[in-house]
Amino acid sequence: MRDYLDWNATTPLRPEAKQAMADAMEIAGNPSSVHTEGRAAKMALEHAREQVATALGAEGADVIFTSGATEAAAMVLAGKGMSCAAVEHSAVKTWCEQDLAVDRDGIVSVPDPVRATLQLANNETGVVQALPEGLASSDLTQAFGKIPFAFNWLGITAGFVSAHKLGGPKGVGALIVKKGTDIEGVIRGGGQEQGRRGGTENMIGILGFAAAASAAQRDLEAGLWDEVAARRDALEARLLAAAPGSVIAGKETRRLPNTTCILTSGWKGETQVMQMDLAGFAISAGSACSSGKVRASGTLQAMGFDDAAAQSAIRISISPALGDDQMNRFADAWESAYGRWSDRNG
Repeated sequence: MRDYLDWNATTPLRPEAKQAMADAMEIAGNPSSVHTEGRAAKMALEHAREQVATALGAEGADVIFTSGATEAAAMVLAGKGMSCAAVEHSAVKTWCEQDLAVDRDGIVSVPDPVRATLQLANNETGVVQALPEGLASSDLTQAFGKIPFAFNWLGITAGFVSAHKLGGPKGVGALIVKKGTDIEGVIRGGGQEQGRRGGTENMIGILGFAAAASAAQRDLEAGLWDEVAARRDALEARLLAAAPGSVIAGKETRRLPNTTCILTSGWKGETQVMQMDLAGFAISAGSACSSGKVRASGTLQAMGFDDAAAQSAIRISISPALGDDQMNRFADAWESAYGRWSDRNG
């Protein structure tokens, strides 16, 4: 038996998304064609756009479908000279000057919002930011479907998301911008997606994304993530009781309801990941995009943790599908592994 506790890396495909993707395979037309089949495809595409906009609270904004948040980030950040913090995802940091200050809780200071980008929630620690009014853009990927927000209320010009973080397929996402915002796509071609993203739309992925977004919003409104937060808190209490010297990154501030980043200085995070994998649990040592790279987390270093502590971090990110039994089994396995490590290094 295996338990999946790496929800922030990617999520299993939702049944609703799988069904929508199967249905999309039957749509023969190209949404850019003017004949009956093309118009049917266009209608399905625009319905999916409305679904995603509704789930994001972005009614009236422009939703541009992309290959994922990485492409969407490039569309709004490349060549703009924006400021960001070292806690951002690499898809953002690659385009920005990492000059925004981060405190011990992972909270970022943004003196000039118009020239800055700031994530709504961190993928490693789960820390949720209070976005300043007038912010140029925000990575909404980890927050989408886990905490309530509306794009239209955030006071930002642009945001980006990926489908596979909320039960949709991999390889599809969206850029959301205020109506009329000037955006030059990085993929040019036939003028699809309002002239901002060339290439025939990925209908199967987009319709799966839309179905997943609607289902994720229903789960959020039903309070499922409140239950996740309670299980997360109980798990953290057990882990800290078993290893009193450990630290939960961002524990004193608002976090995503499912995310625990625990540091046990000296006990390598990669080692813990392998031990838990052998015990039947999928966790990570940080961002999935940096797995396999033997170096300390830049996010944790920016928060003031030294290398020994940062290299000991593991991320446990759980889902509504996991219950108390799975949480207790994981805690038992981790406590046992910690005991063995502590005995050797005591």
